[in-house]
Amino acid sequence: MMINVMENTLVLLKPDAVQRKLCGEIISRFERKGLSLVALKLLTLTPAIAASHYEEHLDKPFYPSLVSFITSGPVVAIVLRGPNAIKAVRTMMGPTNPENAPPGTIRGDYATVMSNNIIHGSDSVISAQREIAIYFTEHELVQ
Repeated sequence: MMINVMENTLVLLKPDAVQRKLCGEIISRFERKGLSLVALKLLTLTPAIAASHYEEHLDKPFYPSLVSFITSGPVVAIVLRGPNAIKAVRTMMGPTNPENAPPGTIRGDYATVMSNNIIHGSDSVISAQREIAIYFTEHELVQ
């Protein structure tokens, strides 16, 4: 039996989602699922913000291209709240590699290559707390 735990999670709509004008469609999917918007902003990430966000990938060979892509244009940072929000968002996003993402998932419907995979979602409660704090102050979260 799954216990419904109210959670906040961070979602980033990456530069490819913004450029392709998919933000409204993606946000509406989350709202139709029953998740609530707690915070939302459009911003262009600096290399410092990207480094903070992707700190766990710092030593990986793909890190420079990751930072280059995420800082290449505006992103939409969103905090969503709802029962088991982290798992719900990750299920709706689909696998990181769009080639493995089934139709009906965000990546399955809109992404084509792993380097431009439309969306990021926190993978745990700890990650969500850390990532939300990168983009939003406590005062910016609507309760």
